[in-house]
Formats: sequence, C-alpha cells, structure tokens
Amino acid sequence: MSSGSEEGTGDGVGEAASAAVRNALAVSGCGCLLSPVVLLGAVVVIIIIGGFGVVLAPLIALITAFGGGGGGGGQPSADDLIAVFQGDGKGELDPAAVPADLVDPIQKAGTLCDAIGPTVIAAQIERESNYNRTLVGPDGSQGISQLPPAVFARFGEDEDGNGKTSALDPADSIVAQGRFMCDLAGQAQQLIDSGAANGSVLDLALVGYDQGLDAVRQAQGVPKTNEAQGYVAGVRALLAKYEGLVTPPPTTTSPPAPPPPAPPPAAATPAAVTPAPDTQ
Repeated sequence: MSSGSEEGTGDGVGEAASAAVRNALAVSGCGCLLSPVVLLGAVVVIIIIGGFGVVLAPLIALITAFGGGGGGGGQPSADDLIAVFQGDGKGELDPAAVPADLVDPIQKAGTLCDAIGPTVIAAQIERESNYNRTLVGPDGSQGISQLPPAVFARFGEDEDGNGKTSALDPADSIVAQGRFMCDLAGQAQQLIDSGAANGSVLDLALVGYDQGLDAVRQAQGVPKTNEAQGYVAGVRALLAKYEGLVTPPPTTTSPPAPPPPAPPPAAATPAAVTPAPDTQ
C-alpha cells in the first residue's frame, strides 16, 4: 500500500481504529447477545477518534454479524480481516460466495486488468443491487451492476451469446462493469502519477464508479463525505466475504413438529337385533 493511499488509515488514527476493530472482534466471541453492544461501543470509539467510523463501521458490522473469532477454529483473525479491508482487492474469489451461474462472468470481469480483482466486482454487485438482476434505479441505471445507460452503451457487449446486448443480462452487465472499472482505474492512476489526486487506485476507481471522476478531481482524492467514503468502505468491508474468509453462521432451524396422533378408532356400532316372531 502506497503512502497515503488509504484515507484515515495512517498515523495514530489508523492504529486506534484497528485496535477498536480487534477489541470488537475479540469480544464478539462472547455470544450473539453481546454483538449489538460490541458493535455500538466499537463504532462510538471509532467515531470519537476522528470521524473514522464511516470507514470501519461496515467492517465491524461484518465481523460481528459473521462471528469472526481470534483466529482459532478456522476463523480469521482481526489482523487478517483488517489487512483484506485495507488491501488492494486482488484476492482470489471464493466461488461458493456468489451464485453459481455468475462465477464465470465475475472471474472474467476481475481479470480484465491488474488493478481490479474479482472480489471487488462481486462486492460491488452486492453493494449496487444485492444481486437483483432486473433492478432499474431511479436514475435509469440498469441491471445487476447498475450501470447508467450511457456507460453500458460504451462498455457493454453480448457476453452470454444470446444475440443481444442488454444491461439486464447479468453476464453482459458484469463484464461491462469490469471494463468500466478498469477504465476508471487507468484514469485514477494517471491522476495519482500527475499529483492531481492522492489515494489508492482502487479507492479512486470506486468513487469514480459511484460519483464520477470529477468528484475525485475536485477533492484531489476520495471526497471527505459520508457518501463517498461510505461507498468505498462498504465495498471494502465485503472483500473478506468474497475471499471466503468469513461465512454466515449456520442457520439453526427447529425440528419439524411431530404429526398429530391418530384419532382413536371409532367404537363399533352394535348390529341391530331383529326380535324373533312370537309364535304363541
């Protein structure tokens, strides 16, 4: 990670935020009843140490929701999760974390350029549409990746070979998302190289996807707004999930109720007795 590439992650603020996350992770093993208390306390601590809650609150929520432990029992440690959160997003995709029919397009979209990995693509999809393939946004953005029509017209192709190019076709939408993110990453790298913006390529590309690169240029990096930082943090907080480092806890279901007992057999009705004729 380059110097200053993650806003708010350096110096004492980053160390204090990481400590708060570790504390939340350690205590979360005490049981689900404590998780809301842990989450609230950790977020309050982080907000107090410099408004950094908008960056790490989603990660803490992920840790408490999925029951992250201290590294034992197959669970990742706090340091593992924080490293993924602050990393470059180039981890390997866990195929089990996405719908089976979307593994190939997500893998393809995440290998179009070196800057954008498949876990970033998957996390963005969840952030944008929660995997709703037919979603139409209020601004006209369409499909699972919520690309504006003008963007999809530029980057969309017929990926699934059905003879049409549509943002409502998941494969078409996802690979177009990858092309768009790679284009944004290239422009972000130019801004960094020229000194026009500070930050990581991934963060600037994510802001460009959500708000446009003009917002990055004006702020000379990730804008210090809840919307911009929340989008970046929201995507980053999901990376560990798509790397397979955390999984939802097993669902506990009550055993099916036993069938009701069979009703007792009805009492037999005695046959009518015909009196013998009187012969007297």
